[in-house]
Amino acid sequence: MSDARRFIELPSSLRMYRGGELPSVTIAYETWGELRGRGDNALLLFTGLSPSAHAASSTDDPSPGWWEYMIGPGKPIDTERFFVIAINSLGSCFGSTGPASRNPMTGKPYRLDFPKLAVEDIVAAARGACRALGIDHVHTVAGSSLGGMDALAYAVMYPGTYRDIISISAAAHATPFAVALRSIQREAVRADPTWAGGNYAPGKGPKAGLRVARELGILTYRSAEEWLQRFDRERIEGADTSADPFAMAFQVQSYMDANARKFADSFDANCFLYLSQAMDLFDLAEHGDGRLESAIHKVDAKRALVAGVTTDWLFPLWQQRQIAELLELAGVAVSYHELGSIQGHDAFLVDSDRFAPMVAEFLSSMPDA
Repeated sequence: MSDARRFIELPSSLRMYRGGELPSVTIAYETWGELRGRGDNALLLFTGLSPSAHAASSTDDPSPGWWEYMIGPGKPIDTERFFVIAINSLGSCFGSTGPASRNPMTGKPYRLDFPKLAVEDIVAAARGACRALGIDHVHTVAGSSLGGMDALAYAVMYPGTYRDIISISAAAHATPFAVALRSIQREAVRADPTWAGGNYAPGKGPKAGLRVARELGILTYRSAEEWLQRFDRERIEGADTSADPFAMAFQVQSYMDANARKFADSFDANCFLYLSQAMDLFDLAEHGDGRLESAIHKVDAKRALVAGVTTDWLFPLWQQRQIAELLELAGVAVSYHELGSIQGHDAFLVDSDRFAPMVAEFLSSMPDA
């Protein structure tokens, strides 16, 4: 793991949004830039489901981060101006407390004894970490995908503690399509005999099931148009001579298999299950007595950047429009963008030509706090 990770212990236990309590919580994070005041120039960055806090390279860890093109000196999120703090989500397996962590009450991994995880818990833990670091008020709360859900929840839960919001390819709640997809992914993991009811040894477990789940995810993170352009019907050399009648025959299969194996070797299956379910259960309307309009009316941001991609199956554009329109009704000055990328949901990770100028313009047009 990254040598740039830092860790902070929350000063008290964490009562979970959907019941249960964690007696102690560790949050892993990384930072770039220099903190000013009590957080006046802080940009709090939430991640998607699978990334660690390593969003960009640094002197402590020069390896490229998952948002390398976006964060750094002179980049859209300019670390000569902003102090960026990226949080590894509560429930993840990259340093923050999660199902793979040791339960202090038993000395063994939590596994399924970990309380049901909610987006609100990820946000509460991040808020606790910021306060423990002496950051009372942040300039901007930002995130994409699950991170965008986090950013929206943070804005509703902690008004008065931030100035602006960046929500990219996110939603106020999951669509039935997204819920169904993630349900199938979780079933693939749980159907693997080596899952053993969640009681597998550390580093072991249902890698075959997790691999299938990831392949299904990869398929939907991009668009059919991109798959066609990248692979068409390109075959694997020598596949026709294999003794296995069902051996992989196409390059697209090889690509998905290689990526899924890498994920299954690096991500804990129970953490995947918990984070996946948290995305399904999230409904911002719960913070407004069942009315999304009432929930978003609690947001007191000065400005918000809301963006989506035309080819995103998981977080379609109508959800981005919904967020933007309700924020405007709440009095927030919204910069809204519909981007024509063919890279689907994952476009924010790879389509720097579209995303970098958009974020740069939004942040550069904001006065410092």
